[in-house]
Amino acid sequence: MSNSIEKQLEQYTAKRPQEVLLVTLEINGEQDEIAIFRGFSSSLMRATAIDPDVSVIPKEAKIISIDRLKSPYNPESPQYIQQGLSMEAMQSLFAEVNL
Repeated sequence: MSNSIEKQLEQYTAKRPQEVLLVTLEINGEQDEIAIFRGFSSSLMRATAIDPDVSVIPKEAKIISIDRLKSPYNPESPQYIQQGLSMEAMQSLFAEVNL
């Protein structure tokens, strides 16, 4: 794959600004949750580097699930579009936005 998973997810949200992706993943045995919105990623559980070129999703991370939500994201009242998607399921959504 020419683009990293993170870059594909970011490009998807740049093309669909009405959506937020919440990515649940495992990094070295620890769970993390990443919010991706309008082309930018941010960890909800760890510090996120100020430099946008520093990957939030390392190559060794294992994606557990991806949720699609309506933006703006409100953690107290999330509005889900779809929950529990795999990267394989995201491929068809990437195709819809020509990624």
